[in-house]
Amino acid sequence: MMTGELVEFERVGKMYHVGDSEVHALEEVSLSLEVGDFVSVIGPSGSGKSTFMNLCGCLDTPTRGRVIIDGVDVAGMTDDALAELRNQKLGFVFQQFNLLPRTTSLDNVALPLLYAGVKRKERHRKARQVMALVGLSDRMEHHPSQLSGGQQQRVAIARALVNDPVLLLADEPTGALDTRTGAEIMALFQQLNNRGISIVLVTHEQDIAAAARRRLTFRDGRVIEDRTIEQLRFGQPDARERNA
Repeated sequence: MMTGELVEFERVGKMYHVGDSEVHALEEVSLSLEVGDFVSVIGPSGSGKSTFMNLCGCLDTPTRGRVIIDGVDVAGMTDDALAELRNQKLGFVFQQFNLLPRTTSLDNVALPLLYAGVKRKERHRKARQVMALVGLSDRMEHHPSQLSGGQQQRVAIARALVNDPVLLLADEPTGALDTRTGAEIMALFQQLNNRGISIVLVTHEQDIAAAARRRLTFRDGRVIEDRTIEQLRFGQPDARERNA
């Protein structure tokens, strides 16, 4: 299994122009995510957590500082280069499942491979493999309307995994689910992480965040807490306090 730093933020700042105003979404964020990490990201609306997710997902680039994804510095990359990096190295799961309604689960999962030019036989082989991984071997020919919300999210997770990404990014993945189904999806994320898959998950729910191995808390564009779940449980200082 690979080890080492997967994502590095070096004094990252992100500023947006809104009319005549400047909005500083991130301020001097420095941290690293390791291969195999399962990190939850929490904070109030406007705290910077979505901007952090967008930078991890190469959906945006920093105004200043460096963001390095799997050894690649994304600053200054063109939109086409960022898209290629996303397709090769990243998988995305969202609150809304974004499945094609008239397409089977199997073909929904295989869609990224179709875009990548993979032949049909190989697409379906990989799609069956990841559908089995998320517990949907018996739902491959079902359409989204024939699936429960939890099953649809499992299809979306399988689709995010089919390209063998180095990092899985999940944005409020339980937000459209009831409490029990949300807990089942979080158990699936834990199983995937136990298999070595690196995960960053944005949520506003404390119980969902507690399922991760590490928690980042954002406020006013800064990381105000970076602790493992064990450190939180036993009241130990976080990385910033230990290094102060």
